[in-house]
Amino acid sequence: MGNSLKAIVAFVPSNKCQKYLLEDLEEMPVDKMVDLSGRQMRQLPVHICSFRELVKLYLSDNNLNHLPPELEQLQNLQILALDFNNFKALPLVVCTLKQLCILYLGNNKLCSLPLELRLLQNLKTLWIESNCLQYLPEVVCELSLLKTLHAGSNALRTLPPQLQCLQELRTIWLSGNLLSEFPPVLLDMPFLEVIDVDRNSIRFFPSLAHLPGLKLVIYDHNPCRNAPKVAKGVRRVGRWSEETPEPRKRSGAVIEITLDEKPLLPPATKTELE
Repeated sequence: MGNSLKAIVAFVPSNKCQKYLLEDLEEMPVDKMVDLSGRQMRQLPVHICSFRELVKLYLSDNNLNHLPPELEQLQNLQILALDFNNFKALPLVVCTLKQLCILYLGNNKLCSLPLELRLLQNLKTLWIESNCLQYLPEVVCELSLLKTLHAGSNALRTLPPQLQCLQELRTIWLSGNLLSEFPPVLLDMPFLEVIDVDRNSIRFFPSLAHLPGLKLVIYDHNPCRNAPKVAKGVRRVGRWSEETPEPRKRSGAVIEITLDEKPLLPPATKTELE
């Protein structure tokens, strides 16, 4: 089915057109997964909501800006991918899916997240990168089991102090934001393993040597004059990392050391449940 034809069919709400869009997906697949990514859909075919045992639903790269209330029937859903769509607000029906472990919301037009998100107490991975967030919604700090937070490519200038309540958090990706200083709250999170603040506006890095769980810190592409100090065995990616010394002061001047650009270590692609 060509993309142009998909776009036309997706816009027509008739049952016949919806079934055509699903390509004869009449019964729930044996693997309990439905992937409707890249179908040019403007609305989710309601028929999908009848697959009550569904565990994974991928709706990435469509033209969705709302979801049907019938989605609430998918109470066994654990992975939901809504990235690369046109959502300006997270549909509240998503917050009724209390078994969700992984939620992809990246590359939409979100400026905030609803308070109802706190109902997703099984959520372990949240991707909200490439949206329009000027602050990290405090409701994220109520997701007590959260292990991975990807909030890169927004307009964040700071992080809420409540973030330290997320004692299960191990990885935080903050690249491509507007941070002018290293977020102080991260200094009080000894359980963090990966911190990514690449591509911000941080000029000075405090010592991170007191963080016992830290394994990797990415701080490249910041206008910094120092590298963050870390404990032995912690990998740094950025200027003056472990391979080269920091610039030395000589007669009051800073001697710059030019390094080759190091590639950013990107977050893994969509993960499966362990």
